[in-house]
Amino acid sequence: MAKQTNKNQLGKGIRALLSQMDEADTQKKEEIARGIRKESNLIPVSWIEVNPFQPRTDFEEEALRELASSIRVHGLIQPITVRRLNEEKFQVISGERRLRAAKMAGLEEVPAYIRVADDQGMLELALIENVQRQDLNAIEVAVSLERLMQECGLTHENLSERIGKRRSTVTNYLRLLKLPPEIQKAVKSNQISMGHARALAGIDDLALQLGAFKELISRDLSVRALERLVQSYQQPKRREKPAKKQKPPEVVHMENHLKKVFGSNVHINQDQKGKGKIEIHFNSTENLNYILDILSDIE
Repeated sequence: MAKQTNKNQLGKGIRALLSQMDEADTQKKEEIARGIRKESNLIPVSWIEVNPFQPRTDFEEEALRELASSIRVHGLIQPITVRRLNEEKFQVISGERRLRAAKMAGLEEVPAYIRVADDQGMLELALIENVQRQDLNAIEVAVSLERLMQECGLTHENLSERIGKRRSTVTNYLRLLKLPPEIQKAVKSNQISMGHARALAGIDDLALQLGAFKELISRDLSVRALERLVQSYQQPKRREKPAKKQKPPEVVHMENHLKKVFGSNVHINQDQKGKGKIEIHFNSTENLNYILDILSDIE
């Protein structure tokens, strides 16, 4: 019986030891994971593939060459962010422009932060990172925000929280995507500013919108001047009173004759069918009695 007890105690001791080893191993893995997330690692460029979810598709060649020249001299100062696919394969989450420039500069390795992310999480990270960049034009930001809504199921409120911008700002960016292609192109090429585009987006009528855009370009209007122009479009136009129909000369002549007879204003109104009425105005009781006396004499 005592042997059985010792055996049970031995089994408990082994299980306890194994449990401690598992805990230590788990803690070690967590420490490594934390370290990977905090510190950058040098990764061969050949091991890194581009992000298929990259929201940005336009990379200006001249700007890439300038960045590549800087990298040749100073190296890649800001690490890119990647996720691990397998032991020798990584995928860019953010920093594809820096990666392209590093390849152009001839770097064989680049510093990178390694993060764990599934496809959905990766798309969201890439889009949010893109929105927060300073070198994107307003249309690129708007496209990224729309993709966050459609592909990641985020609301305007969610977007506001994730990217650290006011909800009204998010809404203003998304409204730019409703602008006609001609105006969107002008925003992308920095021909007009975000402020100009926002003012133009406030015009509902497409013809007026394009007209205001052409006037903006031809007159090189400031944002304030364009806003005043848009405001003038939105003010209700005053309705002009229809011109009074001119009475035939013979009717006017008869009115003047009766005015002399009754000593008061007289109006003759007649429609196209010949029907109408004669209005005799009076100014006092005496004037009324005078008119009645004249009328009573007519048999």
